[in-house]
Amino acid sequence: MKGLFVKDFKLIMTQKHFFLIMIAIAVSMIVFTDYVTFPIGFLTFVISLFALSTISYDEFDNGNAFLFTLPITRTGYALEKYCLGLLLGCITWIFSTLLSIIVTVTKGSMPITDLIMSSLMILPIMLIVQAVMFPFQIKYGGEKGRIVIIISIGLVVFLGMIIVKGSELLFHIDLLSIINNLPVVSVGILFEISFIVSIILLLISLKISAVIMNNKEM
Repeated sequence: MKGLFVKDFKLIMTQKHFFLIMIAIAVSMIVFTDYVTFPIGFLTFVISLFALSTISYDEFDNGNAFLFTLPITRTGYALEKYCLGLLLGCITWIFSTLLSIIVTVTKGSMPITDLIMSSLMILPIMLIVQAVMFPFQIKYGGEKGRIVIIISIGLVVFLGMIIVKGSELLFHIDLLSIINNLPVVSVGILFEISFIVSIILLLISLKISAVIMNNKEM
């Protein structure tokens, strides 16, 4: 797996200019605006999904056929992609969160507790996004995978809107207002539940991706 990590980091470095531009945009938003939670999520998602681009590079010009002549297993390949996504996402999340805390303390733009809670909720969302996107990318490849992912995300967003609007119209329950008015303790419990669920979904996704890789023709 070490060799796969080295290969993927070298592939990522071929996109270093785009990588640095994304970091510069996020840092500028954190430093020069009061909306520091958005750039945390933006940078975390964008950088963590660089792992997806390495799958496309591997498939380019029938590269997988050569790659699997090396002493690696298909399950190990899938596991490495998930580990890479987690590593990129967590490092970026820690960096952007610490920078946001420093800037927020300096400017006094919002309570630190609110910032930390908002930042923590980004982690399970990142895990769920990865859990959804990796199997599609491995199954369908670069172009088809992106189309399927966009359609899937659209369906999830549409379903979420139906649930929120349906609850409001049928049961007169404003879900967004309830979530926004939760006390800090309840938000902490919500994070713990979301994190556990996202870990379970990620493990299920890893199993699915391993099955797809083992059945995939190279």
